[in-house]
Amino acid sequence: MISDIGVHVVEVGSVAASDGEREALRLISDAGLNAEVCTYVRAVSQDIDSAADYGADSVHLVIPVSDLHIEKKMRKTRAQICEMAFSAVTYARERGLIVELSGEDASRADPAFLREIYAGGLERGAERLCFCDTVGLLTPERVAEVIPQLCLAPLSIHCHDDLGMAMANTVAALRAGAGCAHVTVNGIGERAGNTPLEELVMTLELLYRHPTGIRTEEIYRLSSLVSRMTGVPLPTNKAIVGEMAFTHESGIHAHGVLREPSTYEPVPPERVGRKRRIMLGKHSGSASVEAALAEMHYHPDESQLKEILKRIKVLGDKGSRITDTDLIAIAEAVMAIECRPKLKMKQFTVVSGSNVIPTASVTMDVRGEEVTGASTGAGPVDAAMEALRRSVAAVADIRLEEYHVDAIHGGTDALVDVTVRLSKDGKIITSRGARTDIIMASVEAVIAGMNRLLREENEDRSQNTH
Repeated sequence: MISDIGVHVVEVGSVAASDGEREALRLISDAGLNAEVCTYVRAVSQDIDSAADYGADSVHLVIPVSDLHIEKKMRKTRAQICEMAFSAVTYARERGLIVELSGEDASRADPAFLREIYAGGLERGAERLCFCDTVGLLTPERVAEVIPQLCLAPLSIHCHDDLGMAMANTVAALRAGAGCAHVTVNGIGERAGNTPLEELVMTLELLYRHPTGIRTEEIYRLSSLVSRMTGVPLPTNKAIVGEMAFTHESGIHAHGVLREPSTYEPVPPERVGRKRRIMLGKHSGSASVEAALAEMHYHPDESQLKEILKRIKVLGDKGSRITDTDLIAIAEAVMAIECRPKLKMKQFTVVSGSNVIPTASVTMDVRGEEVTGASTGAGPVDAAMEALRRSVAAVADIRLEEYHVDAIHGGTDALVDVTVRLSKDGKIITSRGARTDIIMASVEAVIAGMNRLLREENEDRSQNTH
């Protein structure tokens, strides 16, 4: 997917790390990507052989260049480091690999020595160079001083975010003459991470009017995939891809964005594969509540809208998050609308233990027909979620996009508050369940959300509709 969105070079781990990393390189090299396949290597012939043998097109050949790394980590001299670097470049070229010679800890290196290493590497066949800000100590001002002196060949910039400066330093380096940036999806990486692909792409395209060739509408899907596969959750307020990036609660902001999106959105959400969301809470105004209700086909009169808004603010003042199902419950209570659920749970069983595979079974009344779904899972909650999904599979493909359990206070009988995000045909809703039993709270949340998604889209829910 990374190559499909237009990334030019994909760096696949380190061949020195493990058999798994080498096998990953082989699989990716054989996948026919529309991108150059690169891998990280040390100035060691064994690493270079592995890179060539497992199908890499190029190597990111990293050599320490600061005196701190040379003396304390490598216990060598500058002359010895030069010999290592030059021999490795020569050997990698003999093995038919494209070489990007990278100066590790370049931001703390002697600029004259760094230039010497780069020049010697180019003489021996390196095609590209890379400046590594290994521990995030650069500033944009320093970048502007050192990068122009080092552009002896196509130069990449590789920044770490230890002090939160990776994005700023990467942009500064590109403006100073670097032609390529090393980035990661969601900024994942060692310690505080690296420059985030999604933020750099949109910064270049929107603020600097520089086309990147990246299919930006696929950014969020890629970000979500990486988060899911790595198990590293996205901060809710992360730029571009965080849950709140295109979410508006404040009455002033929501009212403005409903009239003209650009008033409070620097990036159209559709451009990065997102959708705008109006979140309801104590800061909400009548315009955002009315818009959210209209999307759900509820049409309260003026007095009903005021009462619905009042109840939302009361919940918000108590610290509650207002989910879609909360809004439905409030609207139907105020508007005296009879709720007609499409799903009703008739029976639910879950089995779990130290020597038992977690298994769940649920029998549902689905639009008047009795249906049973069963599944195993990584745990009892996982098994229950999959059993519920299977029970409605014949009528709808409903997927669990996110699962959240609020902090539990009190004893072992404390109330558990579960919030889920479910999707169907591109429609995403939030729902909540609260029980002393985490499994039943999860089941309650999912069934409430499924009922919301299965409501008829063209059903007009106006005042006193029964």
